[in-house]
Amino acid sequence: MRAQDELTEREALWGTTMRGHLVEGIERAHADSSATVATGARNDRLAREALEAATLRPGATLSHGAGTRATEEAPDTARTCFERDRDRILHASAFRRLAGKTQVFVFPDDHQRTRLTHALEVAQVARSLSWALSLNVPLAEAIALGHDCGHGPGGHASEDALSSFLDDGFDHAVWGADVTLQPLNLCVETLDGIRNHSWSRPAPATPEAEVVSWADRIAYVCHDFEDAVTAGVVRTEELPAEIRDFCGTSRRTQLAGFINAMIEATERTGQIGMSEQAAAALASFRAFNYERIYLRPESRNQAERVVRVLQALVEHLCQTPSRLPARLLLDDSDSALRHASVAWVAGMTDRYAITAAHEWLGWETDRLPAGIDLPGS
Repeated sequence: MRAQDELTEREALWGTTMRGHLVEGIERAHADSSATVATGARNDRLAREALEAATLRPGATLSHGAGTRATEEAPDTARTCFERDRDRILHASAFRRLAGKTQVFVFPDDHQRTRLTHALEVAQVARSLSWALSLNVPLAEAIALGHDCGHGPGGHASEDALSSFLDDGFDHAVWGADVTLQPLNLCVETLDGIRNHSWSRPAPATPEAEVVSWADRIAYVCHDFEDAVTAGVVRTEELPAEIRDFCGTSRRTQLAGFINAMIEATERTGQIGMSEQAAAALASFRAFNYERIYLRPESRNQAERVVRVLQALVEHLCQTPSRLPARLLLDDSDSALRHASVAWVAGMTDRYAITAAHEWLGWETDRLPAGIDLPGS
């Protein structure tokens, strides 16, 4: 341990904050703290459930009476069941790993979105919509934060890569709810929203989950375009006129346009959705992104390399099961081995998967997706 006189001024200052400041029997964080609040009843779970019953609109999902879990748990004294789900997802390693997984660009630069920042932006849109529509905000936020936790490395290419190893295929929405997040023992409403957030899936059971389905699309259409403009893949003026006329060319005006359109249409009709004009603009925007960003030759080349890498890793693990954590092997059948191998690869970040291909399989950089520096390359 370093002597006191060897500490820097900053280190010495940090040392003085090991404890707070005791004033009149209570410890405060700052020496000059003056913030006070009125004493009174605690805003605990029961109080918040009562507030929901009094303020959420008919049809919204109430926390009281909900929250069935695969393994029964006693209610939390402070948080509603959906607040607990949101917190569990935020603290989960599967959520943290989204920071290393592709949104659009494999190995994104410092300013491009990852699956993690995408999930946070979806949560923001879902919160805005749910607050405005008097729906259950914590439920919408939990679904939004967890909706992509089932994604493998390399974006949607992982679904193509991993589907062939499973009898029912690999869908990131279903996998996220039923496999990746299963250890969290989430509420059935949260899992239903995650499982069915994709538009190709059956409709989810709650209006909050319907909001997240829209929030997901609104968020990625707008922020993927912004990332592509910043990367020089497309130019702002190339956006079709019907999109520019509806919501402009900046992410701020685009998000506002689609969010406000949803609020207006839902208030007017009682259905979670958009007017035909707004929905047409959103569909046109998504089609533009598909053609100019997601399916451009460079993206397809990266996706094809990702597929080859992930399939080779699963095949390697099936042949070398000693690399797999024992907790993933449910039994000694071939199907269980394939499932465990897919689970291990699906949980990898982009960098972990590409490094594994280099170190386990001996693949050189010319066979790997571009954008990563490997030892000795």
